[in-house]
Amino acid sequence: MIERTVANLDSSKNIFVFDIDGVIRDVSGSYRRALADTVEHFTLSAYRPTSEEIDDLKSEGIWNNDWEASQELIKRYFHRLDQESQISYESIVAFFQSRYRGSKSDWQDGYIASEPLIANQEYFQGLTDVGISWGFFSGATKASATFVLNRLQISDSVLIAMEDADGKPDPTGLLMAVKQIETLEQISADLVVYVGDTVADMLTVLKAREYDSSYRYLAVGVIPPHVQGENFRDRYKSLLMESGADLVLNNLLELTPQLNYSQIQK
Repeated sequence: MIERTVANLDSSKNIFVFDIDGVIRDVSGSYRRALADTVEHFTLSAYRPTSEEIDDLKSEGIWNNDWEASQELIKRYFHRLDQESQISYESIVAFFQSRYRGSKSDWQDGYIASEPLIANQEYFQGLTDVGISWGFFSGATKASATFVLNRLQISDSVLIAMEDADGKPDPTGLLMAVKQIETLEQISADLVVYVGDTVADMLTVLKAREYDSSYRYLAVGVIPPHVQGENFRDRYKSLLMESGADLVLNNLLELTPQLNYSQIQK
């Protein structure tokens, strides 16, 4: 279990807020696989989106929710056929969850059970040891996000999930996480560092700057595990930078307390 220390109320410090999917865990064989399965199922096996096509959709910055992304790809498929999709959102969600969570109550037959972890407990303990406060803001459901945090033996952290706030790039959830961390640890934050892997994550920081200018912000992009090949990685990095990233790293573990954040910030 990660041990936390409580700072003085009037202390000023950095707060790190992390996305979960693609940052804390590798979802290329789970969420993204379930998305492709769902589109394939409802197009009667006529169309299965590639990883690149999913990335193209998410690069639009408004499809962070994979249920909605599935629905949109299905709609676009039928539109190309000059047809209108008659498939309900509820049906899409139910099928998606049957793949992602599986049929067992412990989810051990779902894709979620085999997600590789990118982060580890030592990483978060290292942040705590140097006085960095941290928490999570994710578009995943609270149950799904909690599932992975339990694997990391993190049980008392701030978590803002799908049920708690509007979806990204709306900044409400990010700012809720920051306020809750300040209250929990009795601190006053100066710099907010948000770490994500999508265009929507970077746009969330841009909108947070407009919504609440009392903090300084740093948008940190990380390359998700499914992005393979040097050329593709470079294109993905450029996409994140164009969408507002101040810094792009190959993975979360490269984001260390030793980085000079004040010099990186735009």
